[in-house]
Amino acid sequence: MEPQYQLIIIGSGPAGMTSAMYASRAEVKTLILENAAPGGKMVKTHLVENYPAFESITGVDLSMKMHNHSLAFGAVYQYGDVVNIIKENGVFSVHTADGSVYTSKAVIAATGTIERKIGLDQEDELVGKGVSYCAVCDGAFFKNREVIVVGGGDSAIDESLYLTQFVSKVTVVMRRDVFRADPGTVARAKENPKIHFVYNHTPQEIMTEGGLVSGLKVKSTETSEEKIVKGAALFPYIGADPATKYLKSLSVLDEWGYSQVNDYMETKITGLYTVGDMNQKHLRQIVTATADGAIAAQQAIDYIIKN
Repeated sequence: MEPQYQLIIIGSGPAGMTSAMYASRAEVKTLILENAAPGGKMVKTHLVENYPAFESITGVDLSMKMHNHSLAFGAVYQYGDVVNIIKENGVFSVHTADGSVYTSKAVIAATGTIERKIGLDQEDELVGKGVSYCAVCDGAFFKNREVIVVGGGDSAIDESLYLTQFVSKVTVVMRRDVFRADPGTVARAKENPKIHFVYNHTPQEIMTEGGLVSGLKVKSTETSEEKIVKGAALFPYIGADPATKYLKSLSVLDEWGYSQVNDYMETKITGLYTVGDMNQKHLRQIVTATADGAIAAQQAIDYIIKN
């Protein structure tokens, strides 16, 4: 059976979009499958200030620029929630949640990571009722109100700064007193009068009133004393896990669920490449994702030509 496409790219974050641009520019028949908005985590990021050529650009703007570029040479973009990949007789079958099956000679997986949940009771039930994992999406709903951010990394501090344009106060809850965020970003946050820090505390319980978030009970890691931080919204930014469940049957993942590749973005399955944040790697940034995408696309192009 002749495959429908030469290359299928799963995911439309910076890595996937770069792969699509490189491959389609080389006249490879390319399909991009995405189960959310193009851009991945970029579209949920207020400002990007560390991507070359843009001193400062919103995540939405950079996402759309990349999206338009990824389609400029003929790649096809469509919705698809991939649940499994099978390779038989040199052809990949990509299965989606709605029962659709797409076939190709090569596959580049670029599905990134999923925001990690705190793991508190009612956390899932309160999504849309005060719990949010996207400040850019939901921050404006809490104009002139107090909100809570959990975390001390880049995402937590970046989004705390973003929230200050809407809310009256941002309380950042950190389990330590050491930041993992960029020092310059931390300095701006500390200088902002709307941002307050609660160090050495961990979340214990989401407080509610009338079915909506009203605060967060936290516990001191030093004294075990508990207190309640008031806030109409809770934004957890405590890390992420790889979005790789659909690859489990192919045995290309490590014990944490990250994909294992060589320097050419090749997995141990010939013709299958993985890129970006879903990979086992040391630095997860937009610029490293785009580099991964370019490398994988070039390898896929060579593989397709030879097969």
